[in-house]
Amino acid sequence: MLHVYVDADACPVKDEVYRVAERYGLSVTLVANSPFRIPLHERIRLVVVGAGFDAADDWIATNAGAGDIVITADIPLASRCLKNGARVIGSTGKPFTDATIGQALAGRELSQHLRESGLITGGPAPLGKQDRSRFLQQLDQDIQAIRRAAGIR
Repeated sequence: MLHVYVDADACPVKDEVYRVAERYGLSVTLVANSPFRIPLHERIRLVVVGAGFDAADDWIATNAGAGDIVITADIPLASRCLKNGARVIGSTGKPFTDATIGQALAGRELSQHLRESGLITGGPAPLGKQDRSRFLQQLDQDIQAIRRAAGIR
Protein backbone atom coordinates (compact mmCIF):
# COMPACT_ATOMS: atom_id res chain seq x y z
CA MET A 1 0.00 0.00 0.00
CA LEU A 2 1.17 3.50 -0.78
CA HIS A 3 3.30 4.94 2.01
CA VAL A 4 4.78 8.43 2.32
CA TYR A 5 8.28 8.80 3.77
CA VAL A 6 9.45 12.26 4.81
CA ASP A 7 13.07 13.29 5.27
CA ALA A 8 11.84 15.35 8.17
CA ASP A 9 14.68 17.22 9.86
CA ALA A 10 14.39 20.33 7.69
CA CYS A 11 11.20 19.59 5.77
CA PRO A 12 9.03 22.73 5.48
CA VAL A 13 5.94 20.93 4.08
CA LYS A 14 5.14 18.46 6.88
CA ASP A 15 1.74 20.06 7.57
CA GLU A 16 0.81 19.74 3.90
CA VAL A 17 1.80 16.06 3.96
CA TYR A 18 -0.37 15.45 7.04
CA ARG A 19 -3.41 17.03 5.38
CA VAL A 20 -3.06 15.10 2.13
CA ALA A 21 -2.39 11.83 3.95
CA GLU A 22 -5.53 12.32 6.03
CA ARG A 23 -7.60 12.97 2.91
CA TYR A 24 -6.38 9.78 1.22
CA GLY A 25 -6.02 7.63 4.34
CA LEU A 26 -2.28 7.17 3.83
CA SER A 27 0.41 6.18 6.29
CA VAL A 28 3.26 8.62 6.82
CA THR A 29 6.65 7.95 8.34
CA LEU A 30 8.78 10.94 9.25
CA VAL A 31 12.46 10.12 9.68
CA ALA A 32 14.71 12.46 11.66
CA ASN A 33 17.90 12.63 13.68
CA SER A 34 16.15 14.08 16.72
CA PRO A 35 12.62 13.89 18.13
CA PHE A 36 9.96 16.51 17.52
CA ARG A 37 6.22 16.77 17.93
CA ILE A 38 3.95 15.10 15.37
CA PRO A 39 0.16 14.86 15.22
CA LEU A 40 -1.31 12.06 17.31
CA HIS A 41 -2.67 9.83 14.60
CA GLU A 42 -2.48 6.09 14.08
CA ARG A 43 -1.13 6.46 10.54
CA ILE A 44 1.59 9.03 11.35
CA ARG A 45 4.79 7.92 13.02
CA LEU A 46 8.20 9.36 13.73
CA VAL A 47 11.37 7.29 13.44
CA VAL A 48 14.35 8.84 15.22
CA VAL A 49 17.55 7.35 13.81
CA GLY A 50 20.21 9.16 15.82
CA ALA A 51 22.93 11.55 14.76
CA GLY A 52 24.98 9.33 12.45
CA PHE A 53 25.98 10.84 9.11
CA ASP A 54 23.22 10.06 6.58
CA ALA A 55 21.41 7.83 9.12
CA ALA A 56 18.00 9.22 8.16
CA ASP A 57 18.81 8.93 4.46
CA ASP A 58 19.98 5.34 4.89
CA TRP A 59 16.78 4.41 6.76
CA ILE A 60 14.53 5.95 4.12
CA ALA A 61 16.47 4.46 1.19
CA THR A 62 16.28 1.03 2.82
CA ASN A 63 12.53 1.19 3.48
CA ALA A 64 11.04 3.14 0.55
CA GLY A 65 10.33 1.31 -2.68
CA ALA A 66 7.94 0.89 -5.55
CA GLY A 67 4.52 2.33 -4.81
CA ASP A 68 5.87 4.73 -2.16
CA ILE A 69 6.47 8.49 -2.18
CA VAL A 70 9.52 10.12 -0.61
CA ILE A 71 9.57 13.80 0.31
CA THR A 72 13.11 15.19 0.40
CA ALA A 73 15.29 18.04 -0.78
CA ASP A 74 18.35 15.77 -0.54
CA ILE A 75 19.35 14.98 -4.13
CA PRO A 76 21.57 11.96 -3.38
CA LEU A 77 18.75 10.47 -1.27
CA ALA A 78 16.31 11.17 -4.11
CA SER A 79 18.59 9.26 -6.47
CA ARG A 80 18.78 6.26 -4.13
CA CYS A 81 15.00 6.17 -3.70
CA LEU A 82 14.37 6.42 -7.45
CA LYS A 83 16.62 3.39 -7.94
CA ASN A 84 14.34 1.52 -5.50
CA GLY A 85 11.27 2.44 -7.57
CA ALA A 86 9.84 5.13 -5.26
CA ARG A 87 8.49 8.44 -6.50
CA VAL A 88 10.34 11.43 -5.07
CA ILE A 89 9.17 15.02 -4.60
CA GLY A 90 11.21 17.99 -3.39
CA SER A 91 9.68 20.37 -0.87
CA THR A 92 9.13 22.98 -3.61
CA GLY A 93 7.01 20.50 -5.55
CA LYS A 94 9.68 19.62 -8.07
CA PRO A 95 9.54 15.91 -8.81
CA PHE A 96 12.79 14.00 -9.09
CA THR A 97 12.60 11.47 -11.91
CA ASP A 98 14.97 9.10 -13.66
CA ALA A 99 15.12 11.65 -16.49
CA THR A 100 16.04 14.62 -14.25
CA ILE A 101 18.12 13.16 -11.41
CA GLY A 102 21.42 13.26 -13.33
CA GLN A 103 21.09 16.97 -13.99
CA ALA A 104 20.06 17.58 -10.37
CA LEU A 105 23.13 15.72 -9.09
CA ALA A 106 25.39 17.71 -11.44
CA GLY A 107 23.81 20.98 -10.32
CA ARG A 108 24.32 19.99 -6.69
CA GLU A 109 28.02 19.34 -7.34
CA LEU A 110 28.40 22.69 -9.09
CA SER A 111 26.65 24.55 -6.27
CA GLN A 112 28.83 22.82 -3.69
CA HIS A 113 31.94 23.85 -5.61
CA LEU A 114 30.74 27.47 -5.85
CA ARG A 115 29.98 27.54 -2.09
CA GLU A 116 33.44 26.16 -1.29
CA SER A 117 34.96 28.82 -3.54
CA GLY A 118 33.03 31.54 -1.73
CA LEU A 119 31.06 32.52 -4.80
CA ILE A 120 27.73 31.49 -3.26
CA THR A 121 27.17 32.51 0.35
CA GLY A 122 23.40 32.23 0.81
CA GLY A 123 21.07 29.29 1.04
CA PRO A 124 17.88 28.55 -0.85
CA ALA A 125 15.07 31.06 -0.92
CA PRO A 126 12.32 30.62 1.68
CA LEU A 127 9.40 28.45 0.63
CA GLY A 128 6.60 30.59 -0.78
CA LYS A 129 2.88 30.09 -1.34
CA GLN A 130 3.48 29.13 -4.96
CA ASP A 131 6.00 26.46 -3.88
CA ARG A 132 3.52 25.01 -1.39
CA SER A 133 0.80 24.96 -4.03
CA ARG A 134 3.12 23.24 -6.52
CA PHE A 135 4.09 20.71 -3.83
CA LEU A 136 0.45 19.89 -3.05
CA GLN A 137 -0.38 19.52 -6.73
CA GLN A 138 2.59 17.20 -7.37
CA LEU A 139 1.86 15.11 -4.29
CA ASP A 140 -1.74 14.69 -5.39
CA GLN A 141 -0.65 13.74 -8.93
CA ASP A 142 1.79 11.13 -7.65
CA ILE A 143 -0.78 9.62 -5.28
CA GLN A 144 -3.31 9.39 -8.09
CA ALA A 145 -0.77 7.81 -10.46
CA ILE A 146 0.24 5.17 -7.90
CA ARG A 147 -3.39 4.41 -7.08
CA ARG A 148 -4.28 4.06 -10.78
CA ALA A 149 -1.33 1.73 -11.36
CA ALA A 150 -2.47 -0.39 -8.40
CA GLY A 151 -6.10 -0.43 -9.62
CA ILE A 152 -7.32 1.69 -6.69
CA ARG A 153 -9.85 4.41 -7.37
